[in-house]
Amino acid sequence: MIDIFLQTLPFFMLIALGYGAAWTGFFPAEANAYLSKFVFYFALSAMLFRFSANLALDDVLDWPFVLAYFSATMVVYLIATFAALRRGVPMTEAAVEAQCAVVGNVGFLGIPMLVLLLGEAAIGPVMMVLVVDLIVFGSLIVILITGARDGRVSPRVLGAVGLGLLKNPMIVSISLGVLASANHLSVPVPVNDFLTLLGAAATPGALFVIGASLASKSAERLAVAGWLSFCKLILHPLAVAIAAFYIFGIAPYAAGVMIAAASLPVAGNVYILAQHYGVAPARVSATILISTVASVVTVSLVIAWVTSI
Repeated sequence: MIDIFLQTLPFFMLIALGYGAAWTGFFPAEANAYLSKFVFYFALSAMLFRFSANLALDDVLDWPFVLAYFSATMVVYLIATFAALRRGVPMTEAAVEAQCAVVGNVGFLGIPMLVLLLGEAAIGPVMMVLVVDLIVFGSLIVILITGARDGRVSPRVLGAVGLGLLKNPMIVSISLGVLASANHLSVPVPVNDFLTLLGAAATPGALFVIGASLASKSAERLAVAGWLSFCKLILHPLAVAIAAFYIFGIAPYAAGVMIAAASLPVAGNVYILAQHYGVAPARVSATILISTVASVVTVSLVIAWVTSI
């Protein structure tokens, strides 16, 4: 456990560095917004394309794996939705809370950390988790919020969701990489070296961005934020473990990667959506803050467990 904690500690130290730089005012919000754009559109996209272009299609598309992760995640999603509705909150807020309960920071934190700690064989499973989060649950929150407000789900909304997916650089880079791999197109050495160099900026840049963004988060509605953090850090990986091992019989290594990915703290893009639609942004902000701080311990515990299987 101590060894795993020490291995994960540098990642969280980079997050703390970003937090300190933003909290002191040395790194303003505008600078963080531009750094986030660089990581999202360039560095992380280069890393994802290089990873997926060098994988066999079977390593990326594993239907039992996808079904195990999706079904377990949907169970937690429904639990969080039901708990929110029982408190009497509107469906729009319930959708945002459910998103907090299941969507982790796989892109900015999970890919660099899990690949380093669990080996390059983790690339395929982590990317499958990321794709399910982006396509299924990233679309679901938009559909639920707009449907609840308009009273129906219009073709315009579905078209906007589809266009948003097509514009997402993470989905585009993974899709192009898989397409290149499926057609046995090798990446030229200079291009591969360029992608390696650019992708290397993704890890420190993404972690710094996470920390800097946390400096603007407030710890309000602590009871709800604590419950949602529990769902994300404990309930979600537990449900995924049950589905992977006892229902779908996923291979131990792939199951371990899936569980570790499910244990990650709440993703920052949930706050972006909440703020965009004006639905409980303070609640999401507090959940991201609490889950990220708590994950210093919980993620280390989960990774220590899955590596001992």
